[in-house]
Amino acid sequence: MTGYGKAEQLAGQKKITVELRSLNSKTLDLNLKIPTEYREKENAVRNELFRVVKRGKLEMQIIAVSQGAALLSAINDEAFLAYYRRLDGLLKQAGSSAAEAGVAQIILRMPDVLTEPALDVPEEEWSALSGCLQQALAAFDCFRAQEGMALKCDILTHVTAITALLEEVKTYEPQRMETLRQRMENSLTTLLQNANYDKNRFEQELIYYIEKFDITEEKTRLKQHCDYFCQTIETEEAPGRKLCFIAQEMGREINTLGSKANHAGIQKIVVQMKDELEKIKEQLLNVL
Repeated sequence: MTGYGKAEQLAGQKKITVELRSLNSKTLDLNLKIPTEYREKENAVRNELFRVVKRGKLEMQIIAVSQGAALLSAINDEAFLAYYRRLDGLLKQAGSSAAEAGVAQIILRMPDVLTEPALDVPEEEWSALSGCLQQALAAFDCFRAQEGMALKCDILTHVTAITALLEEVKTYEPQRMETLRQRMENSLTTLLQNANYDKNRFEQELIYYIEKFDITEEKTRLKQHCDYFCQTIETEEAPGRKLCFIAQEMGREINTLGSKANHAGIQKIVVQMKDELEKIKEQLLNVL
């Protein structure tokens, strides 16, 4: 969602600048700064932004600066000179002068010195504003596309790392199963020495512990989630929310794998998986 775009165009005696900035956000949050004379086109501008931007905290600023003769014509000569003579007279009585005091900037802020711009914006200016907005959006989209490609490569690197770590779990499986087998055999030997045990209860407990220690289902689902994640990021136009949901499911399987492992080597791998998943979640905050 991070993006930046800027464009400038001339319309008669005005220079129009459109600047766009966006940061990550769960929804589309628009903050528009538009000159007063362009307010009637605000809805059209918003609709154009909605068409291109789906999520993000977007700030758009439109600046229209008058140049040359247009800037000079905005000054009311009579009012400026009247204020100047009055202030110059008062300052001379105080032993100074208007030139020494630098009152020109003060006078320009006096009432009626600068005339308000005409609210009837010519069609040429509207056309320039529309073109400038399209150019800024194009630059904005290009920036996001470049950032998105780098982000995609980084995220997929972490998903690949989780898949590779999942393969490492297999190397510990024989040792893990042998340890569990010996533990169960010792427990069974002790139990069978007692002739008064409940056979039905014994079968239930045995099935329970076999299921509790079996991690085949968790490994299969985690691999499926990783594959689905990669498929979604490649095919969806705006996959951000869906990828967040898939990442949550990946985290659930990793946690269950860790709780069932009962093996130090696999526990270390689970910690590494969680680290990779947290990096994925951090990056997903900026995905559309």
